[in-house]
Amino acid sequence: MNNREKKVQRQSKLQEIIKSNPFITDEELADKFKISVQTIRLDRLELGIPELRERIKNVAEDKFSKVKAIVGREFVGELIDITIGKNAISILDTDDSLVFEKTKVVKGQHIYAMAETLALAIVDAKAALTGVANIKYKRPVYAGERLVAKGEIVRTRGNKFFVWVFIYVNQQEVFRGKFILVSIDECKEE
Repeated sequence: MNNREKKVQRQSKLQEIIKSNPFITDEELADKFKISVQTIRLDRLELGIPELRERIKNVAEDKFSKVKAIVGREFVGELIDITIGKNAISILDTDDSLVFEKTKVVKGQHIYAMAETLALAIVDAKAALTGVANIKYKRPVYAGERLVAKGEIVRTRGNKFFVWVFIYVNQQEVFRGKFILVSIDECKEE
């Protein structure tokens, strides 16, 4: 097999992999194919496949079209999967803008906001508010760590939604929140 055939075969496989997992990084792809990151980038460019950040943004925009209780610019993190009324997943790449200067620990308000906005996104209501939140921070999160939040409605009673959200770094739980969200019938239009 000549170099051209190898390249065509690699690019075909690359398209399949990215289609099945749009969140795979160029580094992971390079490792998988045992080639340089630069070659992966060139292949993506030739194939018209956007970089990871753009792929995540496209998936998030598609998912957000279904969300009712919160608008996209209010959401903390990037929504990557959602089934309204059931569950959702989001990610947040932390950086120095989210941390305490001295310790480089991500401020709790950002982690809480990620969890709360994910919970609100799942609820099948035009507007909802957090009535009760029981939260626990399990370990510090540092700048540069990727947070993955998974939320699920565990029970619904009338206009109340019981939503559990767990946030992980490298599959290790760093936060858990149990929310009771209350659907409100009317919200003021601006």
